[in-house]
Amino acid sequence: MKVSDHILQRLREWEVDHVFACAGDGINSLLAAWGRADDTPRFVQARHEEMAAFEAVGYAKFSGKVGVCAATSGPGAIHLLNGLYDAKLDHVPVVAIVGQTDRTAMGGSYQQEVDLLSLYKDVASDFCEMVTVPEQLPNVLDRAIRTAYARRSVTAIVIPADVQELDYTPPTHDFKMVPSSLGTGAYAPVPTAAEITRAAEVLNAGEKVAVLIGQGARGARTEVEELADTLGAGVAKALLGKDALPDDLPYVTGSIGLLGTRPSYELMRDCDTLLVIGSSFPYSQFLPDLDQARAVQIDIDPRMLGLRYPFEVNLVGDAKETLRALLPHLKRKKHGAWRKKVEKDTARWWEVMERRAAVEADPINPEYVVHALDALLPNDVILAADSGSAANWYARHLRMRGTMRGSLSGTLATMGPGVPYVIGAKFAHPGRPAIAIVGDGAMQMNGMAELITAAKYWQDWQDPRLVVAVLNNQDLNQVTWEMRAMSGAPQFLPSQALPDVPYADFARSIGLGGTRVEKPADVESAWHQALGADRPFVIDFRTDPAVPPIPPHATLDQIEAAASAVVKGDSDRTGMVRQGFEAKVQEILPHRRTRGRE
Repeated sequence: MKVSDHILQRLREWEVDHVFACAGDGINSLLAAWGRADDTPRFVQARHEEMAAFEAVGYAKFSGKVGVCAATSGPGAIHLLNGLYDAKLDHVPVVAIVGQTDRTAMGGSYQQEVDLLSLYKDVASDFCEMVTVPEQLPNVLDRAIRTAYARRSVTAIVIPADVQELDYTPPTHDFKMVPSSLGTGAYAPVPTAAEITRAAEVLNAGEKVAVLIGQGARGARTEVEELADTLGAGVAKALLGKDALPDDLPYVTGSIGLLGTRPSYELMRDCDTLLVIGSSFPYSQFLPDLDQARAVQIDIDPRMLGLRYPFEVNLVGDAKETLRALLPHLKRKKHGAWRKKVEKDTARWWEVMERRAAVEADPINPEYVVHALDALLPNDVILAADSGSAANWYARHLRMRGTMRGSLSGTLATMGPGVPYVIGAKFAHPGRPAIAIVGDGAMQMNGMAELITAAKYWQDWQDPRLVVAVLNNQDLNQVTWEMRAMSGAPQFLPSQALPDVPYADFARSIGLGGTRVEKPADVESAWHQALGADRPFVIDFRTDPAVPPIPPHATLDQIEAAASAVVKGDSDRTGMVRQGFEAKVQEILPHRRTRGRE
């Protein structure tokens, strides 16, 4: 058995069933070992190492298992970095296995020689090691996997090509040998009784309780629902926690932040008590004023406590078990004016979303595209959104229910993960449908090439449905609107304008399904066609770039300035912008008595 054979054997013993990778001579011995091992764990060939990393992230996000990716030395290892940073910043367990030049060539400015330990020391700061002798295994691999799980982060192993070729010899029972074992062990820490009592005192004293949950609350759905009912609270969701609680609960206000909802904004604006569960939501300006609310935080990672807000009580613990310990100490509150206001504001928000989706656009309103999908979503669908204006519509128009899952690049907010996320999801759950909502910028960046990966593997999936919806507005739209709002710049066409690409035609050319939609009347039928297809399907929606992704906290002055920038840049768009502006005014006007100019 060579070192390369042992690596694959140990991955199998850790129940790793897929490795997302690209070939290269820095891992030639590993590739040969895969051949000897009958492709177990399965080698999933991506078009680019960055996509392999994103697929590992998507796999990990939607399976709960560690994602593993592999790449050759030099350029291959470099290409992994963006996807690995996505995992690091979203707290996702991913292990990268990368090759390196032979030990004899190190330090000789050899071909593809890069100092990978220095390169990876930030992205894999929790664990990054080079294997130089066989006896370091299995310890190095075991620690990489165990640390990725324990820290919910990225770890990396660098293995020189000549080491992969060595005969494997395990560590012996000798000085400076490090044996190892499998497994992580289940654990669910709970705060002390005194800390639980302190937290309960704060929450019981409040009259207008707001709860913010993130992805750390995903396993505590029942407990969060019971807590919200006991305290008469409203619940907002950080975007990474969008699938942690169903949106059909009347007190769930939806997403928070720049891409969030108006009722989530008001929930934080008006509360007197805040409970944050499993979230490191970064934008403190969307939380209550710093002297407004008493606050409690629950997080399993002590490093993430006390961030973003002056919390009175910080509880280190598993969300589910901590809430179970906390609930018996909470006093039931009457569902009075506060809870009724939260539910009324939330119901009104969904009415506003319906009205905004109905605003005419040229040729199609992107809000209508996503709003029309909402009612058609299968209850077990897995959703991904790419970064950009597509993320706004995903955040605001799609209501989670049933066993739906959804994610996006929450913290790095990188372009490009939409398509590879759902490919990774399909390997995690081959029997569930998956949908990616992406902009044309991300599709041109890397999504089109990764459709080839879907074409290569889709016949292995029990449910072949993988739908990619492209919002084709020929504009890098989110940045265009940011420029208008922040700089008063109409649109810098050399940086923002994109060519019109026949995405559906390309999909059909590689054996997938596809259609182009240019009229609002055809939107719903296109969704039906895609969700009923017998293979992956691309819908090319021709959407209007003049529909603004207005944040929930925007003032009338800000909206007017953005609208003026558009009109300045293109007088033909005046009518469309006015309609969007008027829709926002309709949304805000009822709040004028309490909020003045806003």
